[in-house]
Amino acid sequence: MKPAAFDYLAGAALADAKSALAAGAKPMAGNQSLGPMLNLRLARPGRLVDIAMLPELRAVTETVTGVRLGAAITHAEIEDGEVPDPTGGWLREAAAGIAYRAVRNRGTLGGSLAHADPAADWVIVMTGLGAMAIIDGPAGRREIAMADFITGPFATVLGEGDLLVAIEVPKPGAGARWGYWKFCRQVGEFAKASATVLVDPAKKVNRCVLGALGRQPLVLADSQAVIEGRLSPRDAVAQALPGRSPEALALHATALERALAQANGE
Repeated sequence: MKPAAFDYLAGAALADAKSALAAGAKPMAGNQSLGPMLNLRLARPGRLVDIAMLPELRAVTETVTGVRLGAAITHAEIEDGEVPDPTGGWLREAAAGIAYRAVRNRGTLGGSLAHADPAADWVIVMTGLGAMAIIDGPAGRREIAMADFITGPFATVLGEGDLLVAIEVPKPGAGARWGYWKFCRQVGEFAKASATVLVDPAKKVNRCVLGALGRQPLVLADSQAVIEGRLSPRDAVAQALPGRSPEALALHATALERALAQANGE
């Protein structure tokens, strides 16, 4: 199929893109999610503004506390180490497991997060790492924790005229440990279940997150109990997702077990 007719604008600067968005245009970057939606006519924007090469969205800034990655940085650039990885390799590993290389060459970090597919890698990884979303829009620039940025399946806090311009990833403390596991039917597919575990004693952060739930990622309230072994992953998942059958919970419980084992170096 072919998309419905639309006007195309190549933004030269962030100000151009913001003006176009204020006039009702929709942003386009890697086009790995929007493209199929256009072809299937699930999305029919009258005007698209291409933000993939905006210098402001391609910028990378490293500080003492973390790295701010422009939203138009591609998965492949993270995988190949072309941008700083404040986690010491966790981002590179996650990027390498996204879809296929052709998709990673074009797909962008910000595009994936703004699309907010519940089964996407960056959605759960950035929530697990405690990243911040940097948003620019009519109300000015603001920062929102990733756990609050994604509000539901394919839903975020982005309003009319808002643009996700960067993601700030904090540097973990000395001795921090990380685990990320996802189940896919075959390589390249979206996850059927996923989980992340962050153990950061220096920063006193213990975080377990479940993904691919058909909704936004779920940060377990009892993460520390799971990490310390006082609560089993299976019991934690059952408590966090009441009403679901044991069969429906099995993959998520196993994903959490394997992410925890990774974090523990097993």
